[in-house]
Amino acid sequence: MRSLIAFTGKFWEWRKQYKLLFALCLMFFFWTLFDGTVSYITPLAIKQAGFSDTLIGFIIGSSSIFGALFDMFLSKFLKSTHFRRIYLLMFILCFAFPVVLLIGRTLFMFVLAMAIWGLYFDLMNFGTLDFVGRKADESERADHFGRLSIFKELGYMLAPLVVGLVIGESDIIGAPPLILMCIFLGISVLFFVVVTSISKKEKQEYIEDEKLRIRNVFVEIYLWRTFGRALFPALVLFTLLNIFDSFFWTLGPLLAESYTNLHPFNGILLTVYTLPSLLVGWFVGNVTSKFGKRRTAYGAFFLSSVAIAFFSSMHNPYLILLDVFVASSFLGFSFPALNGAFSDYLVESANREREIEALGDFYTNIGYVVGPMVAGLLADKVGIAGSFSYLGIFCAVCGALLLVMAPRKIHPQIVVPRSIS
Repeated sequence: MRSLIAFTGKFWEWRKQYKLLFALCLMFFFWTLFDGTVSYITPLAIKQAGFSDTLIGFIIGSSSIFGALFDMFLSKFLKSTHFRRIYLLMFILCFAFPVVLLIGRTLFMFVLAMAIWGLYFDLMNFGTLDFVGRKADESERADHFGRLSIFKELGYMLAPLVVGLVIGESDIIGAPPLILMCIFLGISVLFFVVVTSISKKEKQEYIEDEKLRIRNVFVEIYLWRTFGRALFPALVLFTLLNIFDSFFWTLGPLLAESYTNLHPFNGILLTVYTLPSLLVGWFVGNVTSKFGKRRTAYGAFFLSSVAIAFFSSMHNPYLILLDVFVASSFLGFSFPALNGAFSDYLVESANREREIEALGDFYTNIGYVVGPMVAGLLADKVGIAGSFSYLGIFCAVCGALLLVMAPRKIHPQIVVPRSIS
């Protein structure tokens, strides 16, 4: 009881000290409820329009292709744009998404919706980076990102459960879930107004006007090849983790809505999948200190894959929920452990931080492009449950190989040949 009172006291003290950040956290909580609803109903809406699982995967995968393209485009035009304008544009596009999804019956309209999705998600990332850069000094930035991620995870955890209740037993994506999306988004906009009001009163800003270094394109290609080779096992795991995650968000809603005996709590499947990331995060430090970041990342991924490999052999929805929870719990160790390993690589390679981060983003996008596409193809061939088992077997083999292959350290002292500099 005392610990709860102490926690509550610290929380309210933090809320008073960081009013702007707290308002942004609430804005993102409702925004992720909106985006989590988008993630849940999109495959269902495409399926309802008569498209095959293969096309569902390819359509959803296209959102990450658009996201990668917009990422390159926006990085050139949003360097000096304030986060308030970026978020305003993001909200405009967010409101456009339900409209396009509601009238979408053709392939073109669904691809257009994916383009909007990819663009507003990129704007969210750019706006958040700009906000933290402007409103937090260097020592507080990691803490700001951490607190924002907690509220985002809460939103993504609750969204499937809420939208599942709204859909109920109808399995029809009509007005109710789209109205729910607009309600979440509307509340998020209200907190955006609060963020705008507070931020205008706070004049102090910390952001530095950093200009991207301009290099010969051949130098960039050489550096990417060199770092790609040195970091190959970690980058492959990065890709596999994102393939794993995109599998669940592509096929999970379709699978959940097929379990009639879970109605109206079908969304609990994805809630169970997202919940462990909030629970096991408290224990990652203890585990990595005992086994090391590298072994924790690869080993936990291997165990998660083994757990999901048994997916198709289970027919009881409650056993499946338990299996998903176990697999996701191991995954909850793998993601932060790998991010911690990447942080070590950045320390070892401080002079090449930009190249390593760019490679991480690139392979993340590959995972979210390949994952939905492979998920759709497999679902049409072996069924949704069989697709998860194939994913588990493939990832378990890859995880075992990576655990053996992965080097403990990289050697970042790279010299660019004069011929290409």
